[in-house]
Amino acid sequence: MSSTARTRTRIRLSALLCAGALALTACGGSADGSSSKSAGDGAAGYPVTVTSCGKKAEVKAPPQRAVSLDQGSTEILLSLGLADRMVGTGTWTDPVLKNLAKDNAKVERLSDRYPSLEKVLSKEPDFVSASFLYTVGKGGVADRAKFTELGVPVYVSPTDCAGKDNDGGGDGKRVKTLTMDTVYGEVRDLAKVFGVEKRGERLIADMKARITKATRDVDASDATLLYWFANSDAPYMAGCCGAPGIITRELGAKNVFDDTREEWPQINWETVADRDPDVLVIGDLTRKSQSAESAAAKIKFLETNPATKNLTAVKKKRYVLLSGQAMNPTIRTVDGIEQVAAGLKKFGLTR
Repeated sequence: MSSTARTRTRIRLSALLCAGALALTACGGSADGSSSKSAGDGAAGYPVTVTSCGKKAEVKAPPQRAVSLDQGSTEILLSLGLADRMVGTGTWTDPVLKNLAKDNAKVERLSDRYPSLEKVLSKEPDFVSASFLYTVGKGGVADRAKFTELGVPVYVSPTDCAGKDNDGGGDGKRVKTLTMDTVYGEVRDLAKVFGVEKRGERLIADMKARITKATRDVDASDATLLYWFANSDAPYMAGCCGAPGIITRELGAKNVFDDTREEWPQINWETVADRDPDVLVIGDLTRKSQSAESAAAKIKFLETNPATKNLTAVKKKRYVLLSGQAMNPTIRTVDGIEQVAAGLKKFGLTR
C-alpha cells in the first residue's frame, strides 16, 4: 500500500472512530501514524485478488499490518513466518502451538474472544483474516462489508463456506464433504496475499508428509468414534463431514454420528448411549463460554452421569484428548489425525 493510499485509509478509519465518539487521540489528529515498512503500490505480482466465501478481496501490496480474528487463521499466518506483518489477533480457543509461541508473543492479542470493531480499527489494519463467517458477520466483530467500506480487504477461510450451508442456524450443514484440499487452499490463498507462495507450499508439503506418516499401515475400520466438542447439558457432537470427518476417514474408522451432515449437532446423552462408541475423542478447551470445556470436566461428567458412565469407551477409559483447534478445519486437523491414530493404536483398535 502506498503512503498516499495508506493515508486515505487512516483518514477513513479515524473518521469512523471519531464518529463513534471514541476517546482516541487519533480523532482530529494527523494521519502520519506509524513508521511500518510499506511495499508500495506496484509491487511485483500485485494487486492480488482472492475470493473467499463468495466475495472478492483485492490486496494492492503485501500486507504490513494484518489482523487475524480467529486462532486457526492466526496460526496459519504465524506458520508462514508473518509475525512481523501482524498487528493483532483475536478469538482464541486454546494455547498457541508451541512452535509458534515465540512469534505469537510478538503480536498483540486484542481479545481472547471477539475484539470490538473499534479495537481492530485502532491497529490501522491493511488486511483482516478470519476462520469463520460469523466472526465478520452479525454477532461477531463486524460485518465484513464494514471493513470493505473502509478499504480494508477481508479474507474468510473457505473451510467455513465451500460446500457448506450456513443459513439454517447453528454451526451450519455440510452439503459437500470437507477434505484437506480446502485447508491447503486457505494456506495457498494467504501465502499468495502476502507474497510468500514458496513458504505456503513448504507448509502444505509438511502437512501432507505428516498425514502419510500417521496413517501408514493404520486400519481402524472396526473402530467407532464419537467427537465431543463442548457443553454437557446439550453436547455438541461432530457430524459426518467437517474436520472430525477428515480425521475419521484418514484412519478408516467410523463416526457414530456420520448419519448427520450438521457440523456440530446437539445430541442428547440417551442417543449417545444407544450408539455406544468404542472411543471418545474429547475437546480439551481452555475457553470458558460453555459447560464442560476442559477434558477433565468432560471426563468427570462422563464417569458420573448415569446416562454415560456405562458407555464402553468410559468403562475402558478410551479417551483421546484434542485441542479445540484440532477439531476445527485448520492446519491443526493434522494434529488430530496424528493423535487419534496414536490413541487407536494404544487401545489396540487398529490392524
